[in-house]
Amino acid sequence: MKHLKRLLNWIKSLFTTTYTIQVSYDSQWGNADDKIYTGVKSIQKQTFKELKFITEDKKPVHIKANSGLNYRIEVE
Repeated sequence: MKHLKRLLNWIKSLFTTTYTIQVSYDSQWGNADDKIYTGVKSIQKQTFKELKFITEDKKPVHIKANSGLNYRIEVE
C-alpha cells in the first residue's frame, strides 16, 4: 500500500508545475537578505507589493512591502 501511494504521488508530480521564488528585500540581488523558496506548488496572489504562495511543505507564505517587492519566479 505504501509503495502504491508513492507511485501515485510520483505520477501526479509529473503533471504538476512547481516554482522557485527568489525574494530580495532591498534593491540589490545576491546579498544576505535574499530568500529562496524551492518547490512552491501554487502562487495565490502576485502583485507589485504583495506575494502569497504555498510551499512544498504546505505552509502558506505571505510577503508584503510598502515600497514594492523584488522577486523572481522560475518554473522548475
